[in-house]
Amino acid sequence: MKRRLFLKSAMAGSAVATAVGAGLLTPTMVFANSADFKAKSDAAGASSAGAGKGSFKFKAPKIAENGAVVPMTVDASKMEGVTNISFFVTNNSTPLAASFNLSGASVGYVSTRIKMGKTSPVDALVTAGGATTKVSQEVKVTIGGCGG
Repeated sequence: MKRRLFLKSAMAGSAVATAVGAGLLTPTMVFANSADFKAKSDAAGASSAGAGKGSFKFKAPKIAENGAVVPMTVDASKMEGVTNISFFVTNNSTPLAASFNLSGASVGYVSTRIKMGKTSPVDALVTAGGATTKVSQEVKVTIGGCGG
């Protein structure tokens, strides 16, 4: 029985790999079918963080010299009950660049580096207490840091 299970799993895995390689199954399509991704995409236009109780700080460079390692920081330590922090890059082939699920006792602070293919708006989404707050910033990606 174990051999049959192994063979079935291997065949299914190779079929998925072939579909991905042929471009029939893209990561965007896979994420689009996820209820969590749909909720975050719908919440992308939900609200913008302003001064007040639900605000957080989003730090990203205005100009990134190397699109392979663009530093991003979200400081939502003053918000209560942060459960998720996500980064969306609109012009990437896979818009969801990073997503962090946090437990109830965690401090809402994330610092990471994401990959960007070209100049794009970057959305930082923070989910706290069931509500999602968004802050956007345009990041210009240059080759060699020449600013052009």
